[in-house]
Amino acid sequence: MAKRITICAGIDIGKRKLDVALDDGSEQLQVENTAEGYKTLLEWLGRHKVRRIGIEASGGYEQPVVVELRRKRFVVVVFQPAQVRAYAKYRGQRAKNDRIDAALIAACTAAVKKIHPAPDARLPPLAGHLTLIDQIGEDIARFKNRLESCRDARIQKLWKDDIARLAKRERVEFKALVAAIRKQHDLAARLDLIYSVGGAGLPTAVSVLVRMPEIGQVSREQAAALAGLAPYDDDSGEHIGARHIDGGRKRLRHALYAAALAASFRWNPQLMALYKRLIAAGKGHKRALIACARKLLIFINTVVARATPWQAHLPVVAPAT
Repeated sequence: MAKRITICAGIDIGKRKLDVALDDGSEQLQVENTAEGYKTLLEWLGRHKVRRIGIEASGGYEQPVVVELRRKRFVVVVFQPAQVRAYAKYRGQRAKNDRIDAALIAACTAAVKKIHPAPDARLPPLAGHLTLIDQIGEDIARFKNRLESCRDARIQKLWKDDIARLAKRERVEFKALVAAIRKQHDLAARLDLIYSVGGAGLPTAVSVLVRMPEIGQVSREQAAALAGLAPYDDDSGEHIGARHIDGGRKRLRHALYAAALAASFRWNPQLMALYKRLIAAGKGHKRALIACARKLLIFINTVVARATPWQAHLPVVAPAT
């Protein structure tokens, strides 16, 4: 029997506990999801000569241990829950608890053939800051909806005061986030390249920079898939289904869609022409805007790959795959 080269472990993340298992099922561990627990975890991983660790994303509770493991130079694979569920279905596994899930994640980690480089360690804190700003915007939208249906003058004033307060906080936080990005010379240069693309306002440029670290290093198809803007076939036998988008990074997709909405009517002549052409061909408004959002991302990806600012009068060719 061939000797295993890479020993893998899986970690099931809980708010307070971490359940850990080796991919061969020989050993398991449970520790606190705290700095003290990480010390025990690191010692256990070292004793078992683990080199690769799989972790299922769990609403942010996984981030501290991921950071610590990567700091100690472990290879960490972060799975989306759908990936782990699909692997369990493939194995015909129905039983589920924290210990079983840890062993499943370990097996899933061992099955991975291609390991992608860890993301830039500077970006997760920036992403957290950007999520805060997005959430403030969502709160403002909720208050505006309440205001529209409210007929009481006193309550209307309360909602208006809250909207003004949150809008000010949103501006302050966004300004602070841009300042933090501009402290890093390479991130600032990449931000300016993205911002140079017609229709990509500064909020959109920040979102792409922070939420797609791969920008400029992947093909146009890969970029679209990561953002959840890639059209997928839905055909089977004689059935020809409509193409549709699926998956991807939700907040990034929303930012690109919002940018495309303005760019396709005012800011980017190429997107304006694309939108009109699709509408004339019988495509619906939403499908046309999704196509424009995808094209906007392709423009951004090309500009970053070439390290050359956008020039609207020149044709844009996507980088080679």
